Amino acid sequence: MKKLLLLLFMIQLSYSMSAQDATAAKKLLNEVNAKVVSYNNISIDFKYVLRNANENINKETRGDVVIEGEKYLLNILGVTRIYDGKTLYTISPEDEEITISKNNTEDINTITPSKMLSFYKEGYNYAMDIVQNVGGRKIQYVKLTPTDNNSEIKQVHLGIDAQTKHIYNLIEIGKNGTQITLTVNSFKTNEPISKTLFTFDANKYKGYYINKLD
Repeated sequence: MKKLLLLLFMIQLSYSMSAQDATAAKKLLNEVNAKVVSYNNISIDFKYVLRNANENINKETRGDVVIEGEKYLLNILGVTRIYDGKTLYTISPEDEEITISKNNTEDINTITPSKMLSFYKEGYNYAMDIVQNVGGRKIQYVKLTPTDNNSEIKQVHLGIDAQTKHIYNLIEIGKNGTQITLTVNSFKTNEPISKTLFTFDANKYKGYYINKLD
């Protein structure tokens, strides 16, 4: 009987600690999000690494993104993506092709630049993870696990600077073994930006093939 009571106590304690852990993680993420939404815009220069040992894939490049609310301008892997809040324009100079589509904001498993700092609010369970010292900065990680068992994402690890409450990096681990790491090199806020930055100008891409998706 004593063993049964001890077991029940340990289970209850485990659930209690897990709930407290999730509450602490949510509080930290909400602090990060509150900090971000207070800015008029954000300009980020980042390092992008894609690895899959099973497929012998190892890619590393740099990218940059400017975010203003839901709008963004993203440059990565030689491709520019402009989202004006309603329509997404994907521009590939190498292929001389432009794909025009509606951004799929309904897919909670798609982490777009505009959702990078708030995607956790839907479709994820979260818990506090490890703490690392990176160049004298205390980086607190939060582990996010999709609630949808059919998600292609296994886990997301979000590294947060404990002092500034800015994101240091994001590590996305796929069920197929692919790992994508975005590490912030520079994080600037409230920069003066052009009013037409998020406006697609077709005159700049004459001769490009236009691929419109419904």
